[in-house]
Amino acid sequence: MKSAQPPPPTAANRQRPRRRPDLTLPLPQRDPAIAVPLPLPPNSAPSSTTAASAAAAIQPINFSELDRINRIGSGSGGTVYKVAHRPTGKLYALKVIYGNHEESVRRQICREIEILRDVDNLNVVKCHDMYDHAGEIQVLLEYMDRGSLEGIHITNEAALADLTRQILSGIHYLHRKRIVHRDIKPSNLLVNSRKQVKIADFGVSRVLAQTMDPCNSSVGTIAYMSPERINTDLNQGRYDGYAGDIWSLGVSILEFYMGRFPFAVSRGGDWASLMCAICMSQPPEAPPTASRQFREFISCCLQRDPHRRWTANQLLRHPFVVQTNNGTPPNGSGGGSQVNQAHQLLPPPRPHPSSA
Repeated sequence: MKSAQPPPPTAANRQRPRRRPDLTLPLPQRDPAIAVPLPLPPNSAPSSTTAASAAAAIQPINFSELDRINRIGSGSGGTVYKVAHRPTGKLYALKVIYGNHEESVRRQICREIEILRDVDNLNVVKCHDMYDHAGEIQVLLEYMDRGSLEGIHITNEAALADLTRQILSGIHYLHRKRIVHRDIKPSNLLVNSRKQVKIADFGVSRVLAQTMDPCNSSVGTIAYMSPERINTDLNQGRYDGYAGDIWSLGVSILEFYMGRFPFAVSRGGDWASLMCAICMSQPPEAPPTASRQFREFISCCLQRDPHRRWTANQLLRHPFVVQTNNGTPPNGSGGGSQVNQAHQLLPPPRPHPSSA
């Protein structure tokens, strides 16, 4: 037989006094010596310091608050000025793009710069903001206090390998985002006092989708252009912008090592001489005094057939790039020793750009 259950509380009996006030359950006592207090709930409002930092990171910079200090460079249709943000004292580079462009061209430039504002990589110059001022498009960029690598001569292969790794990291990041630079050259590679190397000058860059055109415009510097870009009769008239960036990288790295433009003509020579040297002669090679790793790395970049050039992702794993700081390859062998047999062969066919 079931025991009688007390009726549920109702409005009538809810206020009735307890029948046995002497029956109580004592609460457990907590020893303050060993007790651990519960954490406070998170504060919905960030601290003033955190809030100020976050606001500064996303707060747009007013163009009227920028003071020009001096001109630091020009090229690719624009002039670059060193400027200071008056409220914070922070330095930036301001690139002024020349010309009164048609409205459709202006919209395209603005679209591309808007995409580049989302680029965030340690080895790519940051694009902070864009202004349409007095009919000119002006782009606010990260300031690199040591300038470009133009004219630099690096004979130490370990130092050159570190520089190459940084540039490749930036190129790999851009290619993964479908951005082809199309004007990789020493003057567009900048360095700061922390020895960070970053890719700059996106005035001639192009954001690519898989269905866009093959980037066969003439934008860029011919001295560092790949053969198939200069002579459209090569490679059945097809131009792969990703492979073109790798050729330009190879020419630039070889120039750093040799201390001069690696072709038999002057970099500033006439168009016909440069075209013949780049399109009709064999690609330049690293001198025999260089290590085998470096000679093979340059060969992987400067293949006449663009499909045989390595991708940025592949080059980041090349023995020359992954060598340790003292110049020793990862397997512990010296610079002139045997390297992995796979790297002694010709570069493999380039995979589809979607895997870049």
